[in-house]
Amino acid sequence: MATPPTQNPSASAVPAPAVSGKSLRQGIWFVIGLMTLAYISLPTVVLIFFGLMPSIVALVIDRTEGRYATFCVLGMNFSGLFPFLTDVWFQVHTTDMAIRTMTNVFNLLIIYGSAGFGWVLYMALPPVITTFLSAMSQRRVAELREKQAQIIEEWGESVTTILDSEEGEDPSVPEATAMPELPDAPAALPPPPQPAPPTMPEPGPSE
Repeated sequence: MATPPTQNPSASAVPAPAVSGKSLRQGIWFVIGLMTLAYISLPTVVLIFFGLMPSIVALVIDRTEGRYATFCVLGMNFSGLFPFLTDVWFQVHTTDMAIRTMTNVFNLLIIYGSAGFGWVLYMALPPVITTFLSAMSQRRVAELREKQAQIIEEWGESVTTILDSEEGEDPSVPEATAMPELPDAPAALPPPPQPAPPTMPEPGPSE
C-alpha cells in the first residue's frame, strides 16, 4: 500500500512578521520604566493602571489621525482620577489604600464617569462647533447684504449695473487692439559724388 506524500512543514508554515527594532526598544524601555515606577511607588501605579483603563481602551480603538478621542477621554479621565492620587500621595501612601480607593463604587463612578464625559465631548462637540460656525457665517452674510443695500441706496442702481457688466466680460479673451501704423521707409538716397583726382603740375624748362 502506497503511503501518502508527506508535506514539508517548513514550506507550509507561514513566516512570522519580523518585529522592528524600534518597536522592540520602545517596549523594553516601557517595561523598564513601569518596573522602576512600581518599585518606587506601587500605589501610584495601581491607581493609574486601573483608573486610566478607559483611556487605554480609547487609545487602542482610536484610529483617527490626530487621536482626538484619546485626548478627550484621557484628559477627563485623569481629571477624575487626580483627586484620589493626591489623597494617596499626601495622606496614606500604601498599596492597601490604593486598592481600597479603587474598590469603592463611588470612586469608580467618579473616575469612569469622567472618562464617559470625555466620550460625550468627543461625540457631541464637533456638531455644536459646526452649527456655531455656520450661524456666524450666515450672520456675516446678512451684514454684508445690509451694507450692499446701503451702498445701492446711496449710489443708485448704476453700481450693480457696472458690476454686472464687469462680471459678464470674459477676462480670458482680451480685446483686439489696433496696431499702430508704422511710418513708410525713407527713399534710397543717391550715392555721394566721387571727388576728382588731383592734377600734377607740368615741369618748367630747365635753366
